[in-house]
Amino acid sequence: MGARATGEGDGGTAAVGTALLLAAAPAGRGRAMDAASVLPALAAVPPGVLTGTPAATVVELADPLDPQTVLTRLRAAATSPGPLVVCLAGQLHLDRRQELPHLALARTTPATLRYTALPWHWLAGELGTRPPGTTTVVADLAADAEVWQRLAAVPGLLHLGPGPVFYGRVTPAPRRGEPTTPDYLRAWADLWRSGARLPHATLHAEAAAGTAATTAESRFLAPEPPPAHAPAAPEDPHPAILAAAMAGRHGEAAAVAAAWEHEALRRHGPHSVEAVHWTEVRADLARLAGEPARSCELWLAAAEARLRLHQRPDDPDVEGAVDRAHHQWEQISDPGRSRALGPTLVDLRRRVPGRQPGALAALTRRLG
Repeated sequence: MGARATGEGDGGTAAVGTALLLAAAPAGRGRAMDAASVLPALAAVPPGVLTGTPAATVVELADPLDPQTVLTRLRAAATSPGPLVVCLAGQLHLDRRQELPHLALARTTPATLRYTALPWHWLAGELGTRPPGTTTVVADLAADAEVWQRLAAVPGLLHLGPGPVFYGRVTPAPRRGEPTTPDYLRAWADLWRSGARLPHATLHAEAAAGTAATTAESRFLAPEPPPAHAPAAPEDPHPAILAAAMAGRHGEAAAVAAAWEHEALRRHGPHSVEAVHWTEVRADLARLAGEPARSCELWLAAAEARLRLHQRPDDPDVEGAVDRAHHQWEQISDPGRSRALGPTLVDLRRRVPGRQPGALAALTRRLG
């Protein structure tokens, strides 16, 4: 087990966030997931990006041995007043006596599960009482056969209480062969490192879309979208928009996002962060709809708009928009659209080189 705490920030009065990175799996033959393999990717994310705060502390637990030690770290993180993000990778086993799921730790075996694994309800007990809106849990889990069956019968088996927002993927543990890998959580880390500051619901949708095909079966867990007859709350329309997109209703999702963009233009003007945000939402919806040219076009517009707002070229939001535009441009199969968008992308890459070495050179080579 290892733990680290790092911080970044301006030292001011802004809330300090906390991120707890927990990767746990039994040693030896009982290992069904190579959980710790995701920690380097998560550790490479700037702490403030993980928590969405100017200053942040990161605590890392790699293959811990003792559930009480994990509980102590978890309790300390849960008492922090600022936003808390828990990233969790591991495997679930069912305590047959209590019929409750447990997170296996390094010394866990089937015979010692009740004493060497972390009961899932301990996690719920520490996080469930935090104020709503302050806690996000992102989990990538492999479930033994009994937990997998109970998930189908009891959809709320992993519920963490009214406070935390829970996003996750659960896959059945492999019966033999190589352990599975936490690709869903790694996708979150890659998106965070790209510089794009997207809502958690969007990050979940992207990670789910990118990893759904990597296993024969997966259950993706996310907050329930509002009922169809009840419109999304005005302050957060994103869940309903993403639910429509993930259900394949891309036209509906784009129309709702466009309506919110129009409202942002009306209220805040065309040269506002609010308007740019909705351009970025529509760009991501175009990606989900399989329209890379349209997505590239919108990300280019968003990057230009942020630069006009006097955001610096090395601002993470600017870099993220250009990186997304570049990635979507590479997916365009129509040579005409690719050539038409290329010069604008090259111009932006010269002004916003980003953090990927050689991105501009690779782009110019491809354009010829």
